[in-house]
Amino acid sequence: MAAVDSVSDGTTKAERKVGLIYDERMCRHQAPNDELHPEDPNRIRVIWNKLYSAGIAQRCVVLNAKRAEDKYIQLVHGKDHVNLIRNVSSREYNSQRKRIASRLNSIYLNEGSSEAAYLAAGSVIEVAEKVAKGELCSAFAIVRPPGHHAERDEAMGFCLYNNVAIAASYILNERPELGIKKILIVDWDVHHGNGTQKTFWEDPRVLFFSVHRHEFGSFYPCNDDGDFTKTGEGPGAGYNINVPWENARCGDADYLAVWDHVLIPVAMEFNPDMIIVSAGFDAAIGDPLGGCRVTPYGYSMILKKLMSFAKGKIVLALEGGYNLASIANSALACMEVLLDDKTAAGSSDVYPFESTWRVIEAVRHELMPFWPTLSEELPEKLTSQKASFPQIYISSSDSDAEDEGVAQILSDQIEEGLLHVIKPLSSLTIGDDENVKASSPSWRSDQSKIDIWYASFGSNMWKPRFLCYIEGGQVEGMQTECTGSMDKKPPKEILWKSYPHRLFFGREYTKTWGPGGAAFLHPTASHLEKAYLCLYRITFEQFNDVLNQENVSSCMDFPLLDLVALSSVQENGSITLESIKEGWYRNVLYLGKERDIPVLSMTCTLPDVECFKCGKIPLRDPSREYANTLVRGLVEGGQLSEEEAKAYIKDASLRPL
Repeated sequence: MAAVDSVSDGTTKAERKVGLIYDERMCRHQAPNDELHPEDPNRIRVIWNKLYSAGIAQRCVVLNAKRAEDKYIQLVHGKDHVNLIRNVSSREYNSQRKRIASRLNSIYLNEGSSEAAYLAAGSVIEVAEKVAKGELCSAFAIVRPPGHHAERDEAMGFCLYNNVAIAASYILNERPELGIKKILIVDWDVHHGNGTQKTFWEDPRVLFFSVHRHEFGSFYPCNDDGDFTKTGEGPGAGYNINVPWENARCGDADYLAVWDHVLIPVAMEFNPDMIIVSAGFDAAIGDPLGGCRVTPYGYSMILKKLMSFAKGKIVLALEGGYNLASIANSALACMEVLLDDKTAAGSSDVYPFESTWRVIEAVRHELMPFWPTLSEELPEKLTSQKASFPQIYISSSDSDAEDEGVAQILSDQIEEGLLHVIKPLSSLTIGDDENVKASSPSWRSDQSKIDIWYASFGSNMWKPRFLCYIEGGQVEGMQTECTGSMDKKPPKEILWKSYPHRLFFGREYTKTWGPGGAAFLHPTASHLEKAYLCLYRITFEQFNDVLNQENVSSCMDFPLLDLVALSSVQENGSITLESIKEGWYRNVLYLGKERDIPVLSMTCTLPDVECFKCGKIPLRDPSREYANTLVRGLVEGGQLSEEEAKAYIKDASLRPL
């Protein structure tokens, strides 16, 4: 055996030259007025700091970021779009930036946006060129803003320029002498890379592969572009591969199954000369937007499987990822693979979801005419191995400074998985005596001893309306009757507070109030906003009953929010209830404490907000009866005059998200 290990491109580990680009100037792109936003400058700072503190950056060839030239950006984007992004940070646009951003889908703009966009695109071009030349074995561009949503004439989804598409087009069209004739683009960001897909829709030189949450078009970007039936057209037919998850919580086992049974077989047949990865880390465990559960071990494994192609010529370009600890740890795991071919510690001793096998088989069937390697049916012995409850991952890190937040998430995940396996016993009926009722499930007894503040921002601000959820019945204007809670005791206290969140109205119709929008609270706080909330001190059991009536309105044997989840929402700020996928108010927000009692509200999810913005879910004014109920609550609660309350509702209805 040789004394020095080798890797797939024939070089020794010690010889591998890995490039790294980071430039603080890209941090100047930030939400105006210091508004809180998930696409935050600290995203790239924490990755750089993690790599530097781990000694990774010192082992890399650190490159300077360069601005992309307009002519190269125009390989992907239209001239008008390029002109807009180039000029939008100039003084002439100071008064127009907010209006321009409001017309776009999930975009903010400030004085640093233009420079950051040019540096991000230029950085990915720079490392791609050096890897194509052979000056570097592989590279990682730590860039922002991300790019894979940006289309030819439109910025969207936090993306201004499509960095990866620009770099791939540059290599193929401007540098043919480098000998790169086929590029595999792997997009493992949790959102579909719609912009990249459209760029290479008819181009057989690029095999585009995207694995993403899709949920039948309801997950951002909220359309059917990411469906498995979208395989390309003309010469590009078969060169576009989408793997659309039907649900959240997909983790290492799901991604590895897709790699082994879709991507790897096709990549072997395609035989790329180079690989560019749209490396979003928002499928990572703990990400507030992604809702998936890929660990650093999982990322290192799926990257390692790609290292055997294209002689290891791989470029990673950062896309999404909004949990700072998760993206830093995931990036570190990937860099260790690029440098040493070493995967993070961990285990994949769990099975994929049943839905994962269903998606894999649908994708394989759709692609069979183009890729004969997928024509063989997967053995039932393989596809019968599936998870029937949320997957539980145990991963470790070589770093003594492993983030406590990730450790807590893993701990919560284990408890949550156990709760899905060990369910409370059903109620028992004793004898035939009609006066002897079934015993209440044990969770009710436990939760009745815990108080919370329920923070209401819609019609529940009016006490008589809220009491319908506790005592049952209905008030004027309501078209249906409420069942009420098991515990019909009224709130112990009522108080009012304002919070820095945006009130808005959306959806076409509610069964309670008829045609018209319902109230929602934007899940992300902003110091520019102010919403009035009425807080009711009730038991945690009663809160679960209200949560159920707002979302499900059916008999509830088990709590939608258990004690483990209550602890988790206080740790993480919010929790999405995956058990009620169709619920409008399935995102439970933690708003702090009042007299050491947690304050909880319920609203839509951040992906729902994106669907409101893109029009997938309509924004609509509330009905007169519904709006009058909000006004009565605000007036009788002593918060606003009737005139002020009406103006407050009108502003929330008319102002764009």
